[in-house]
Amino acid sequence: MRPLNANLAHVWVWNIEYWIGLALFAGAAVMEAFALCDAILRPAHSYAVTDKLSKPAWVLILLLALLTCIAFRSPVSLFGLLGVVASGVYLADARPALREVRRR
Repeated sequence: MRPLNANLAHVWVWNIEYWIGLALFAGAAVMEAFALCDAILRPAHSYAVTDKLSKPAWVLILLLALLTCIAFRSPVSLFGLLGVVASGVYLADARPALREVRRR
């Protein structure tokens, strides 16, 4: 039988791991939801002007990213990482170009 302190340490470590995983999941879900909403609200002609993927392609990619994040509940899984990368590419590459078209 293990001492009581060893059991408490195990629970404490599991608790920290749980909260870190929850924070990563929440952050990924919020980022992917924001990217999806932004892609939906942008006009379709802006995508053609910037030579980026079409609006339906971005919306489909970001929707799949959000759905896999919610389904697997882990941004650290293979599909979770792919979703985070897809959202990051949209937010870092496509979104600034689309915003620039709107300012013209």
